[in-house]
Amino acid sequence: MKGMFDLVTKFDNIIPDNSFISEITLAELKFGVEKSDKPEKNNKTLNNFLTGVQILPIFHSLDLYAKEKARLQRAGTPVDDFDLLIGVTSVTHKLIMITNNTNHFKRINGIKLEDWTKDAKSSLLD
Repeated sequence: MKGMFDLVTKFDNIIPDNSFISEITLAELKFGVEKSDKPEKNNKTLNNFLTGVQILPIFHSLDLYAKEKARLQRAGTPVDDFDLLIGVTSVTHKLIMITNNTNHFKRINGIKLEDWTKDAKSSLLD
């Protein structure tokens, strides 16, 4: 959204209909728009971005969320609720999650991550 890391090109290079975000991610993006200095401009940018992505509901991920939250709490390595919901939604739908916060999300069992802010050879984590 901020025009960094040549992400527009990276999105343009993926197959149409192969881009997804969690409805939690959408909520966070909308919050970012509202708290920004230019909400009207950023809302247009967000709406443009949304034309190329599908919004995934979290409902089907709630059982995994509960299991992972309990496991992570027992291990003493909790993940923020919204981030955990985003991550387990990716796992539930067998998707690769794109994030620049791989150290945070890699605590979630079964997650596959890519960091597009690094070079094109960024690693895929299991």
